[in-house]
Amino acid sequence: MSFSRLPLLFLLAASVLCGGPKRIVSLSPSTTEILYGVGAFPEVVGVSQYCSYPPEVSKLPRVGGWQTSDVEKIVALRPDLVVLTQAQAPFIADKLAAFHIHRVAVPAQSLADVFSAIRIIGSATGHPDQASALAKQTHASLDAIHAKVAKLDRPSVLLVVSRTPGTLSDLYVATPGSYLMDLVDIAGGKSAVGAERIGYGKISKEAVLRLDPDIIIDFVHGSKTTLGEHLADVWNDLPELRAVREKHVYPADDPFLPHPSQFVTRTARIFERIIHPEAAGEEER
Repeated sequence: MSFSRLPLLFLLAASVLCGGPKRIVSLSPSTTEILYGVGAFPEVVGVSQYCSYPPEVSKLPRVGGWQTSDVEKIVALRPDLVVLTQAQAPFIADKLAAFHIHRVAVPAQSLADVFSAIRIIGSATGHPDQASALAKQTHASLDAIHAKVAKLDRPSVLLVVSRTPGTLSDLYVATPGSYLMDLVDIAGGKSAVGAERIGYGKISKEAVLRLDPDIIIDFVHGSKTTLGEHLADVWNDLPELRAVREKHVYPADDPFLPHPSQFVTRTARIFERIIHPEAAGEEER
């Protein structure tokens, strides 16, 4: 049994007896968003430094970064429950256990994991019905997007999630198995990277040239002021690429993009506008 399963069982029992935890600390933007989505945000008493939604998080204590949660600050908030992602667990789970703090770690890699996280957080906080409704609404929105593009051509997409600002060094891309590439698929594209890599991987400029994707979607780096990088100038370093020649290199700087929460619908619409602008409705442009 995993480290997150046993605490969850206790939490489910507590939810039945006590109506759910009264003091919750969230260690990830995605878990904070899901807590809000299932109706448990009024019980949240602390969040990570990167949480920005809902706006009310600005009034809450911050307990550190994604890998650098401050256990002392968490303990001081006297939480009944700490919610985090499974990827964060190696950095904090044992420390929380030492203080006998209940925690639940949710999966956050694939699109299926997003729905599992909604269900788990809804159950752990005493909001299973709201979680079911949120999952149903999210499914319906994604199905509607996919239906619009299902019969259209599927261009190959390279989704760059990280690189050295101003250069094409240290390129990392989303690959099949990540929720981001699942959303590209829903939006009518296909991964330019093979399925031999699961989730995310580093890639060389030479490999990008071999893949020669139809579309490049690049998470924007640097400042949005005049001191920030110019995306076209960065990718002009590889003028041989079809996407560069045809000006199909697009920035993606929405703050919810890296968050595997119910806001995956928002990300799917962004991808749809890039991959199949002819299918996106006027209200989505």
